Amino acid sequence: MPSPPRTRDGGPVETRQRVIEAAADLLAREGRDAVTTRAVAVAAGLQPPAIYRLFGDKDGLLEAVAEHGFATFLAAKHVDPDPQDLIEDLRAGWDLAVEFGLANPALYTLMYSEPTRATSAAFKAGMEILMGRIRRLAAGGRLRVGEELAAMLIHATARGAVLTWLSLPVDRRAPALLTILRESMVTAVTNEEPAVQEVGPAGAARALRATLPEQSVLSGAEQHLLREWLDRLASDG
Repeated sequence: MPSPPRTRDGGPVETRQRVIEAAADLLAREGRDAVTTRAVAVAAGLQPPAIYRLFGDKDGLLEAVAEHGFATFLAAKHVDPDPQDLIEDLRAGWDLAVEFGLANPALYTLMYSEPTRATSAAFKAGMEILMGRIRRLAAGGRLRVGEELAAMLIHATARGAVLTWLSLPVDRRAPALLTILRESMVTAVTNEEPAVQEVGPAGAARALRATLPEQSVLSGAEQHLLREWLDRLASDG
């Protein structure tokens, strides 16, 4: 009989996943302090040394649980490559992130408690989905700020909304808080009307070409070179 597939550290894939799910369940029901190697081993039907063989230590186990959280969230994301309303698409993505955090408070806190979580493959995949939304906003002339700043604002407001909501007593959790934070994000990140009415690079080039005399960031030589490039793009329309 062929042996079961194994992870890079030598543990069977099924066993590793069972341990991660047991740890995630403990985390959800009893909090982070309950996720001890002994408790997880018992829940998964293993001996504690197996946890160390699979994950190295408790930190390695928690890292795997966080990755599991990112993967779960990623699976829940709906990607529309051509949404009818770019702003509503942004709102829907923000709402989904906040709803996931409110439904999984302990897991969400673990996922975003360490800066190193940004190395997660699932986190990176989720960021690509977000950046896709932001690029569509930019291409449609609806992005008010740079793409990187937009991503930071969207993330910061979503995390802030979740963590603030969870920190409040239940009787003080006003739904208006989430709505106002979301709409503040939308106002900060997007233009109410497209900055460029004509879709495509030619229209964007014409709009930028028209505003060049109003800015002073570029030197005269840089403006001259950029003007040549923009003229070429604009003439393709």
